[in-house]
Amino acid sequence: MRSSGPGGQNVNKVSTAVQLRFDVLNSPSLPAEVKSRLVTLAGKRLTSEGVLVIDARRFRYQEKNREDALARLKDLITRATFKPKPRHETKPSLASKERRIDSKKRNANKKQLRQKVDSFD
Repeated sequence: MRSSGPGGQNVNKVSTAVQLRFDVLNSPSLPAEVKSRLVTLAGKRLTSEGVLVIDARRFRYQEKNREDALARLKDLITRATFKPKPRHETKPSLASKERRIDSKKRNANKKQLRQKVDSFD
């Protein structure tokens, strides 16, 4: 497909952009949990049929754009294979609570000093 960007008149004549399509949902080589993570990572690049579309038009040559699209697909799949660490809820420490209250008191005092002072006349 035609590409915008660098290339001058060449852009108007030569089709250098690449569109890579990968059917995520029907891929037999990906495990189910990797597919689900890949779907979330893909975001707007995923069609309603579950096809991942990667547009590569960064370079002036079609071969480089093809390599770029494949590298981006590989990167996405690699990131989807790693299971995210579960987050454990923690409570704020006593010291952090005290620091927070201390800063709130300092802020309140600062604002109180900015208020108008009533005259005693």
